[in-house]
Amino acid sequence: QVQLVESGGGLVQTGGSLRLSCAASGRTFSPYVMGWFRQAPGKEREFVAAIQWSNGSTHYADSVKGRFYISRDNAKNAVYLQMNSLKPEDTAVYYCAADPVATMTAGYDYWGQGTQVTVSS
Repeated sequence: QVQLVESGGGLVQTGGSLRLSCAASGRTFSPYVMGWFRQAPGKEREFVAAIQWSNGSTHYADSVKGRFYISRDNAKNAVYLQMNSLKPEDTAVYYCAADPVATMTAGYDYWGQGTQVTVSS
């Protein structure tokens, strides 16, 4: 059973940084795609970033390119989302997701419980 546990959310001022972590367990994740999504109040969940565990290739939503960076640590079975130059519109619950056959932006079957990120203006 795949388990994903996010951490690292919190309250930060505009322009600040946060690093989210996703601890993954229950599988060998080398064939998996790992993604980060977010959902703001009253809005649909949206794709943020993804990484192919096997080769490290990445993909980002246009809204976060150049500000957010996704990475993984094979030894720790963890995926990270470094978020810089945060804006109030980045405020959302952030979810970690995983799947062996997902495209980068959709098709994930496994989800974490989410971590709240709030950016104050």
